[in-house]
Amino acid sequence: MAAPPGPPEVQARLLAAAAGGILRFDRFVEIALYSEGGFYRSRESPLGRHGSFYTAAHASPLFGAALARRLCAERERLGAKRPFRVVEVGPGDGTLALDVARSLPTDGPRWRWTFVERSPTLRALLEERIRREAVGSPVAFDFAPSLGGEGAIVGAVVGNEFLDAQPFRRVVRHPGEWRELGVRWSGSSWEWAEGDGPTVVPGEPLPDAEGGTRYELLERAEGFVREVADSLAEGTAIFLDYGASTTELVRGHPGGTLAAVRGHHPVPPLEAPGSADLSAFVDFSRLRAAAARAGLRERAFRSQAEALGEWGIGPLIEGAVEKAESAEEGVRIRLAAKNLLFGFETFSVLELEAPGPTVMS
Repeated sequence: MAAPPGPPEVQARLLAAAAGGILRFDRFVEIALYSEGGFYRSRESPLGRHGSFYTAAHASPLFGAALARRLCAERERLGAKRPFRVVEVGPGDGTLALDVARSLPTDGPRWRWTFVERSPTLRALLEERIRREAVGSPVAFDFAPSLGGEGAIVGAVVGNEFLDAQPFRRVVRHPGEWRELGVRWSGSSWEWAEGDGPTVVPGEPLPDAEGGTRYELLERAEGFVREVADSLAEGTAIFLDYGASTTELVRGHPGGTLAAVRGHHPVPPLEAPGSADLSAFVDFSRLRAAAARAGLRERAFRSQAEALGEWGIGPLIEGAVEKAESAEEGVRIRLAAKNLLFGFETFSVLELEAPGPTVMS
């Protein structure tokens, strides 16, 4: 079956950016995903059964319920009566936020939840859903143009499958050096093309690797962590995403981890740009190093299943099964929870803590 054509305005923008030469891959991803008419700016949501992919939040509402417990503990740590704001980056269709809101206590100060969504299309869909489903919620929802758009944050920053969707570079290993791997237009399709000379990699140097190894450099994700350090005055940042260490990536994935998905099926990544999602594994070694350089303290780093266990997913599962109206519903709850715990085995949770306010003597 022939691939559907990509959005023509995206193709025109890519050709203009390439200008007859090699286009760096992070720029290709930026245009394909986020420019007008791109994947995240189409008329339909990319999430859910009718979209292109699911997140853990779609696997079971218990995912949001467990995160709610974690946020309650953080609010208590900072002072239950103090203003506490959750800033969610890349909220998608709002499933996670609404599931969290349904599990938060209704007594005490009202919760404030700020969405940071760069896609006008997704923001409009999310605004409409919040109007429909958040009536009577203990949470006041609002929107901000950027992470620090509403001032310093006291509370929590949440990013669920956010970092992997940031535009990323690709490099390929040659003897003694890594080279940039971009794309160029052949006249009928996009194809891979190498740059000349060694590529410049900021932050931690990349390790040695076998010749031909391909690696995705999430430079924008590392930069975002530095932005968190600038915006988070007190509280925690919680990132849930799939990834591995640098060593695991270059040794265990010599072909790279670039993935393109359309309609829940993998597709060639350079085919019909703008019509498919593009993502790559998060390099948690580099991300953690970037956080440390930015002054953030690492509170915890573990698998998503371990984090959910500590946040109380076990009692939540049993409580949901007890409330089930039928045995069949109880089975469905357990199966969804099993998928949540064991179907996301490549996912990790990184919790970073703000250094806290400076006390002047």
